[in-house]
Amino acid sequence: MKRMRRTKIVATLGPASDTPEMVRRLHEAGADTFRINMSHLPREGLRDKVAMLRAVEDQVRRPIPILVDLQGPKLRVGAFQDGGAMLANGDAFTLDSSDLPGDGARVQMPHPEILAALEPGHTLLIDDGKMRLRVKDVSRGKALTEVEVGGRISNRKGVSLPDTLLPITAMTEKDRSDLEAALDVGVEWIALSFVQRADDLADVRKVARGRALVLAKIEKPQAIVHIDDIMEASDAIMVARGDLGVEMPLEQVPGLQKRLTRLARRQGKPVIVATQMLESMITSPVPTRAEVSDVATAVFEGADAVMLSAESASGQFPVESVATMSRIAEEVERDALYRTILTAQRNEPEATGSDAIAAGAHQIADTLGLKAIAAWTFSGSTAMRLARERPNATVLALTPNRETARRLGLVWGVHPIATRDAFDIDDMSARAAKFAIREGLAKVHDRIIVVAGMPFGTPGATNLVRIAFVTQEHAAMA
Repeated sequence: MKRMRRTKIVATLGPASDTPEMVRRLHEAGADTFRINMSHLPREGLRDKVAMLRAVEDQVRRPIPILVDLQGPKLRVGAFQDGGAMLANGDAFTLDSSDLPGDGARVQMPHPEILAALEPGHTLLIDDGKMRLRVKDVSRGKALTEVEVGGRISNRKGVSLPDTLLPITAMTEKDRSDLEAALDVGVEWIALSFVQRADDLADVRKVARGRALVLAKIEKPQAIVHIDDIMEASDAIMVARGDLGVEMPLEQVPGLQKRLTRLARRQGKPVIVATQMLESMITSPVPTRAEVSDVATAVFEGADAVMLSAESASGQFPVESVATMSRIAEEVERDALYRTILTAQRNEPEATGSDAIAAGAHQIADTLGLKAIAAWTFSGSTAMRLARERPNATVLALTPNRETARRLGLVWGVHPIATRDAFDIDDMSARAAKFAIREGLAKVHDRIIVVAGMPFGTPGATNLVRIAFVTQEHAAMA
């Protein structure tokens, strides 16, 4: 199934999309990658979910990437004697280490690391920012705060700390267990929550050992401060706008989204824009005009993928949500401004052979008006470097590694095919032409570009670009 768009769609699995039939409908509607949120799934259920996706993959005969999203630390207040308490603006309220039930004057903060890291002037946001406390004084095991925005605080409500760099790892014991389970069943992407610094990714990489690629969710102000190092340490990023919008001023999030999208492209790494993209379609068959504009903005900016969360996981219209997102992306990519914006954001190639080949292939394709760049790749890096150029031509990624084909299903403009490796230059060109015809990217008498590395099967050795003619013989092979 050849998509008519370059931007990919990530759909989250959940109660509304929990059967093979629904997964296939979502894929046919436009979902390219499926996300499994471990916040709502015990690790024992992961194998069945992956098996279901692999069965659908076999049916549609297209690589389907699986993204497992680790929960990360969940910071919450303790329990209250009456289930909760009303706090008014200006009230004094204490957070402490006592396990006694809370009341209108205090509550337990069952995270001693938070109490140790708080300083006067720091902000605490309760229940997704609905309430705001300001730290006035800190003593051993206790923080006195003033209520700046009051309301009802109740049992186990979440806490966000936009000003505080917490001395905790982004991966909990639950995450470690879930990560091992995800690697055992062979998923392609692991998303890490609560990333504050590049070191947070080290534990995941140490466990993964290359068996899956690691995606950093950018959802905390501290991550923005260390974004260059985080980008260097990750294989991709997600702009998690929901939590960013809680911990940072809402008006700063759109600019950050653009900055992060462009930074990821400059690094040649995929970027997903996520959270509330078509939120109203949880209960409505059509989105708001503002939501359509929001999705379109992410596509105009050249994001590799846009993501649906509750819309596809628990909404009433999961298929319609995916189809709507797909139509928006297709329409944007037909707009004359789309190519203008992508070209204006283009970066100079790095001084490497792979980047020079990718830039050259892009220039050749544009000059000759070619529709396909066939990239023979083992690790996927060649296809990713080509995608960084955002060419007019579709990147037909040909790889002997099925895992690589799946991983590339998340990358802008890449159409991955798992096939045996080429054994010489003529075979490389002939089978590239055959697949270009089979996938609807070329016809007889067209030309395509073929990019590869010599000797074949050597990862990271991209050093060859060739113009190949598509012949009747290639059509017969297809």
